[in-house]
Amino acid sequence: MAKYVALVDIREQIQNAQELASVWGNVRAEFEEFGVTLDGSYAVLGEYDYILIFDAPDRDTAFRAGIAVESHGMDMQTMEIIPIDDFAQLVED
Repeated sequence: MAKYVALVDIREQIQNAQELASVWGNVRAEFEEFGVTLDGSYAVLGEYDYILIFDAPDRDTAFRAGIAVESHGMDMQTMEIIPIDDFAQLVED
């Protein structure tokens, strides 16, 4: 499994907190259908509204996760991430 981080912006008007909670419930269910494991979701102060950290079995599945989020009125920029120790090993080789 690869690990990804996604920067998420809400592009449609959300009426209230209950509606937003419902949207995230739907996103979580779709992630589970795709075999995506959501490690964490955070609200962010700043340029983005949320950060998601998730595991996906492959790049195609990560794309599906992005499409699922975007279908709920949000923009998602996804990046594959690796631990610093793994990166250091790549540099040494």
